[in-house]
Amino acid sequence: MTRVLVVEDDPQLVRALVLNMQARAYGVDAAPDGATALRLTAARQPDVVVLDLGLPDMDGVDVIRALRGWTRVPILVLSARSASDEKIAALDAGADDYITKPFSMDELLARLRAAVRRAAAVPIDAEQALVTTREFTIDLGAKKVRRRGHDVRLTPTEWHLLEILVASPGRLISQKHLLQEIWGVSQSDKTNYLRVYMAQLRRKLEADPSHPRYLITEPGMGYRFEM
Repeated sequence: MTRVLVVEDDPQLVRALVLNMQARAYGVDAAPDGATALRLTAARQPDVVVLDLGLPDMDGVDVIRALRGWTRVPILVLSARSASDEKIAALDAGADDYITKPFSMDELLARLRAAVRRAAAVPIDAEQALVTTREFTIDLGAKKVRRRGHDVRLTPTEWHLLEILVASPGRLISQKHLLQEIWGVSQSDKTNYLRVYMAQLRRKLEADPSHPRYLITEPGMGYRFEM
């Protein structure tokens, strides 16, 4: 059973989320504040966290940062904050997706399913499992990246984006294809998500993120991975 942790301080919304998720055979825990969310994540090991940013004891972005210190669990932000800089701050902190209130329950559940798929292990051909560059090594089978002798911590969405690009070295992967594969949507307004995650990957992997050697942007078209 897939376990979901809902972090939300509105009792009515919590009830609606719990009922809808349980009706679809999810196991659900709920936390009314950030401290409880951190404790339950450690104790219950959920498969996905659905997180409001406006919590009574701490900002949701701080909860994301705290979780990213030790877990790669997918984090879906569910917030009334709609400003672009708020979304980018949450994504930059390590969130995997961002849904603005008011929202469609069907869309939230679709995003939830997509998050579970991204985090699921995918069998990799042993001969293609290891990708080595001068800067870093990617072990697709173990879902690990090492750079200069140290492990690089990636979020599930960062990993999935990297995995798609690395699977087809030198090939241009369109923005539309990446959006569909990662978020299950192809709306043009999600291209800012791709920019945020590519920037994060470059900061973690490239020697000079402002002049990338491996993670290349083709303006207006998409991205490619160069060996």
